[in-house]
Amino acid sequence: MVHKTNGIVLRSLKYGETSLIVSLYTELFGIQSYLINGVRISSKKGSGKANLFQPAALLDLVVYHNELKNLQRLKEFKWGYIYKNLFFNVTKNLVALFMVELLQKCLRQPEPNSDLFHFIEDAFIYLDESEESVVANYPLFFTLHLTNFFGFHISDEYDETNTVLDLQQGIFVNEQPVHPYFLDGQFSFATSQLLKVRQPHELNQIKLNQEMRRILLQSYQNFYAMHIQDFGAMKTLPVLQAVL
Repeated sequence: MVHKTNGIVLRSLKYGETSLIVSLYTELFGIQSYLINGVRISSKKGSGKANLFQPAALLDLVVYHNELKNLQRLKEFKWGYIYKNLFFNVTKNLVALFMVELLQKCLRQPEPNSDLFHFIEDAFIYLDESEESVVANYPLFFTLHLTNFFGFHISDEYDETNTVLDLQQGIFVNEQPVHPYFLDGQFSFATSQLLKVRQPHELNQIKLNQEMRRILLQSYQNFYAMHIQDFGAMKTLPVLQAVL
């Protein structure tokens, strides 16, 4: 059957001489793979349409969907939102690639979730429109708030007594746990502040240096790895830590 849906590009692989196999997170069907024939052919009118399938691209789609097939097909596709600078700004593009890799590791079942889809869609649009002072903290914000859709999250109960963040339990406690997976001091306080952010523009009020961002990103990766099987290590993380 033919359906209209929105999609977010997660990955593109070359197939044959002219085609692509693209992983898309769709609003109607969750994560799906699509074979797109001839999209890498250039014509007299201009280049091929493969540039629409860059990671993080937001698309309007008309798709053929068969639940019995692992590889679907597209009938029509066009930009759903045209980024102003996300593909051209080095820092924003790196943050977007980090977000895409994180989504690839979390989105494994073809189950639709409209609220999650719109959270992700809005997150990329906000990133595209954000000032540089916001972009530096954006990976931390996205990483923390994405967990709410996967059945595990950090409960923000930081106070004068509970100042240690136990990453295994995802809660703030009053003393260091016996295992090494915890944050305290300025790192647990910063996490609490990031959890309180509801709109990305508020991120410019949270002042962190490069070393703090590096440690927090590494700790949040550990938090994901404790709760998602075979999560592994993120390839974009070391580059992002160096840049931000």
